[in-house]
Amino acid sequence: MKKIGFLSFGHWADLQGYNTRTAGDTLLQSIDLAIAAEEIGLDGAYFRVHHFAQQLASPFPLLAAIGAKTHKIEIGTGVIDMRYENPLYMIEDAGAADLISGGRLQLGISRGSPEQVIDGWRYFGYEPADGETDADMGRQKGLEFLEKLKGMGFAQPNPNPMLPNPPGLLRLEPHSEGLRDRIWWGAGSNATAIWAAQKGMNLQSSTLKDDESGKPFHIQQAEQIRLFKEAWREAGHTRDPRVSVSRSIFALVNDQDRYYFGHEASREDKVGMIEPNKRAIFGRSYAAEPDQLIKELAMDEAIQEADTLLLTIPNTLGVDYNVHVLSSILEHVAPGLGWR
Repeated sequence: MKKIGFLSFGHWADLQGYNTRTAGDTLLQSIDLAIAAEEIGLDGAYFRVHHFAQQLASPFPLLAAIGAKTHKIEIGTGVIDMRYENPLYMIEDAGAADLISGGRLQLGISRGSPEQVIDGWRYFGYEPADGETDADMGRQKGLEFLEKLKGMGFAQPNPNPMLPNPPGLLRLEPHSEGLRDRIWWGAGSNATAIWAAQKGMNLQSSTLKDDESGKPFHIQQAEQIRLFKEAWREAGHTRDPRVSVSRSIFALVNDQDRYYFGHEASREDKVGMIEPNKRAIFGRSYAAEPDQLIKELAMDEAIQEADTLLLTIPNTLGVDYNVHVLSSILEHVAPGLGWR
């Protein structure tokens, strides 16, 4: 068995063929898609976070809205760029959204990736400390977020408060018990996957990582996951960790599928420079008839290592078509791979 969710980048643009012409279209369709995904038996609804772009950027109102309209589907992010965040304010937002959903939040966070503008976090009022990089700042904020999520008091109470205080130091409210164990770190390298395990975070690994060996993407990613699991065991954590990988996978079951994605069937891994002096490898997309898709996916070592698979979706094509895309995987592909 494997948990299967969708991952939406939440694009919109006033372009021909787009069903998401505005931000409102994308937000409302995201809610509708999560509701429909739960109805067909999908396990998770996850959303990417990008700033200064025509994409989803403020996850907590969306997650809370989905939580209020669904009952069992996991709701998450993949990922929140911590360079832009106030960890304490984020704890209040996350706690509220998690309580609204009944404890179904699965928050992916990270130090961030290249964005639409130069040093966009500076416009949000954040600067790395002396001797820090922006990546250091993102990781430090992530650790502060984790620490305060534990719910331990840390703030000195006012001796003359407006309302009575409980005894001792005060914590942030609302506190959601258990959310600390549902935080994931988006790791782009082996070293950060090991670091995430040491800090007690679950692992999110996308279709992009540092090219650290020249091997095919799925093999490098599988090695990253194994290193994460080994570091988790060595750290002595008492719970079992979770690991997700994301993939673009399309079962070609009708002419519309072939029109949209038939050209992706022969795609291979790509290598490029996403940051200066850092070689990255991008995983291939999968698009084929279901029987062929099952054969190809069975050889993907990283999917085998993960307990959760996030299917990246073409959100601009609308709710109905994306429900078809997801249903096709659940019906025609997942059973043949033992995922269902």
